[in-house]
Amino acid sequence: MAQSNTRLSPRQKMINLMYIVLTAMLALNVSSDVLDGFTQVEDGLSRTNSTVSNRNDAIFAQLKAFAEDNPDKAGAWYEKSIELRSESARIYNLIDSLKQAIIIEADGVNHPISELENREDIEAAARIMLSPGANQGPRLRSEIETFREYVQGIVTDSLKNASIGMALSTAPFMRPGVLVPQTWEEAKFDNQPAVAALTLLTKLQNDVRYAEGEALITLLANIDAGDVRVNHFDAFVIPQSRMIIRGGRYSADIVLAAIDSTSRPSIYINGKPQPSGHYELVASQSGTFNYSGYIDVTHGDGTTSRHPFSSEYLVIEPTATVSATMMNVLYTGIDNPISISVPGVAASAVSASMTGGTLVKSGDHWIARPTAAGTNATITVNAVMEGRSQTVSTATFKVRQLPDPTAFLPVGTDRYRGNRPIAKRTLLDVPALKAAIDDGILDVEFQVISFNIVILDSNGDAATLPSAGASFSAQQKSRIRSMSKGQRFYISRIEVRGPDGKQRTLYPMEVIVN
Repeated sequence: MAQSNTRLSPRQKMINLMYIVLTAMLALNVSSDVLDGFTQVEDGLSRTNSTVSNRNDAIFAQLKAFAEDNPDKAGAWYEKSIELRSESARIYNLIDSLKQAIIIEADGVNHPISELENREDIEAAARIMLSPGANQGPRLRSEIETFREYVQGIVTDSLKNASIGMALSTAPFMRPGVLVPQTWEEAKFDNQPAVAALTLLTKLQNDVRYAEGEALITLLANIDAGDVRVNHFDAFVIPQSRMIIRGGRYSADIVLAAIDSTSRPSIYINGKPQPSGHYELVASQSGTFNYSGYIDVTHGDGTTSRHPFSSEYLVIEPTATVSATMMNVLYTGIDNPISISVPGVAASAVSASMTGGTLVKSGDHWIARPTAAGTNATITVNAVMEGRSQTVSTATFKVRQLPDPTAFLPVGTDRYRGNRPIAKRTLLDVPALKAAIDDGILDVEFQVISFNIVILDSNGDAATLPSAGASFSAQQKSRIRSMSKGQRFYISRIEVRGPDGKQRTLYPMEVIVN
């Protein structure tokens, strides 16, 4: 191209330069309509923030009321909500302080956004958020990321969690006309008019309030999340025992049982599933038996909890007391064994005492020794039940002297009591005469002191020969040897002494020599 030789005058050069500057200013100028649109959006977001804040306040008030009514159930969730609101307020106030900083940077004074004069200022937001000295953009991004992770840790619903992640996303952003992704803060605040940056920050405050609200709703739902839904109530009386000993204490728990008739819990006893909550068995042997199990309950949120239980029951043998009142007798001079027990009470918790004698425990039974015949003795039984001793029974016995024993000759395992033949050799081998009460009720031996034998000769004369204590004397044995088959003699004046120390004379015994 040929070079132009036309030279521009200084005036023309100035006009051209002004044209170029005007063209650049027109290219950078933002329409006032667009700026007005940002102002209107800012006003709408501010009203939305107020509405969301009021909703969050109402949810928080519910949490507080539940915690005051039932601290054990709702207290932990209320404390969590206080922590949540503190974190939310901290982020909200940080954003508020950045908005004020941008306003001051643009206008030089702090006033409401609606009064912002330099709305088109594209440098104010960048100087506050992106300049190395202030560096508020990276700080805000880090705070938003921390808050987002904190809230997502509370909200368990996957859809709400994803929505919160999108609302508070700080991922790098690819702007049109830019070859590489920009950081979140660059994409939001680089070359943005002041009013646009302020509107973006107000939108971010709205997202913070939204995330706070979703987390509060989750905390409120968690109060009842583990509850079991019920639709039927029954009143039950659960006694500790249906059998009460006179003087004992009746104790029962009166409870309200709530069930869901549409969903039965799973019950296991000793590892085996039960078709219902009614447990029944046949007691085949006596003793104390334990059983245990657990109940699996499905809650409203789908989770399952396990509740173990255990109990025991006592099986006693069927018993009945049958006694003849005329046979309630104790004898002086001997140990009278007495059986004392109280059903359902351990032997160590049972005590007894007696009037007119002594009563002591010996092993698993008691020994009564009355002092005087012809009187009555009363035995009183006490038992320790529910921590206190009380009288459970009394029994009165007649005190009698021991009856007379019967004399006999011990022949092997037999007891010869006379009135039937006995071999002479067997008779002479008997070591001694004995006496005892052995009527099947009592078995008491007496000491034989002496006795006589009376032998009638052929003339009818009686010969009386004394013994050598409890044994036949030599003279008695000599006369017995001389007796022929079929002859008889009598053992008379049998003197015995009982365990009571008293001496008595027994009836004679007829002996037939074989």
